[in-house]
Amino acid sequence: MTSLLPVALTPEASLSRYLSEIRKFPMLEKGEEFMLARSWKEHEDSDAAHKMVTSHLRLVAKIAMGYRGYGLPIGEIISEGNVGLMQAVKKFEPEKGFRLATYAMWWIRASNQEYVLRSWSLVKMGTTAAQKKLFFNLRRMKGQMKAIDEGDLRPDQVEIIATKLGVTKTEVISMNGRMSGPDASLNAPIRSEDGDAGQWQDWLEDENQIDQETHVAETDELSARMELLQNAMQGLNEREQQIIQQRKLSDEPKTLEQLAQVYSISRERVRQIEVRAFEKLQSAMLSAAAEQGVGPVIN
Repeated sequence: MTSLLPVALTPEASLSRYLSEIRKFPMLEKGEEFMLARSWKEHEDSDAAHKMVTSHLRLVAKIAMGYRGYGLPIGEIISEGNVGLMQAVKKFEPEKGFRLATYAMWWIRASNQEYVLRSWSLVKMGTTAAQKKLFFNLRRMKGQMKAIDEGDLRPDQVEIIATKLGVTKTEVISMNGRMSGPDASLNAPIRSEDGDAGQWQDWLEDENQIDQETHVAETDELSARMELLQNAMQGLNEREQQIIQQRKLSDEPKTLEQLAQVYSISRERVRQIEVRAFEKLQSAMLSAAAEQGVGPVIN
């Protein structure tokens, strides 16, 4: 399977050339993709697998740019993403009804995250699930607060992040300090071997194809998540459904105290019901996702 990626297309050699070259591979129509996947699955047709891999290299590059803020070589992140893509092609089952891009996104992201985690000393020292969640969500939350270019976070920002991610304020401050290394901008200048000048985003964008593919993948992904959630909710009793709906799925979540008054029970009892119901949802959704070839659904 590793031979599916041509040696000439290794991002370590020349990143600008690599980005230019992968744009030459055409996107696949749904029917063509289905037939290629069947050919690989039933006959181990390496040519079919090669076409599926190369047609999604731009997707890998685009996802890799989301990990550019960890101070690691972008070429290596792309390489790790390509490994995830090849694993996705190997395990892809077209009969499930999803496009390869939807399925591959999870493998690509998983490979990128594993590489980032392996490369950071804080993980080698051992971290909890909450700390790993903080590690991969801190930049996103800083962006939402428009604090991405700031050094130290304000006390109120620290408190909001700590509360939402279930960690201590000290952990947020420490993690922010660890992750304050250099970033790479999508507007950074880059020049191809042919002398053509442009920006990072120019090499990643394909005005009609990559955006369309990503849009389809994300739309399929959202639909799959919603379907899994709706099915899993059926496994909860009426009170559990209502509490989850009002605590997790509402635009304006109710407090424990408000729900305690509604159901005439203690705040602690509401919390216990919420935790138990959420665990049921996670278990049901992860099991269904594994069967359908869809990634994790809720956090």
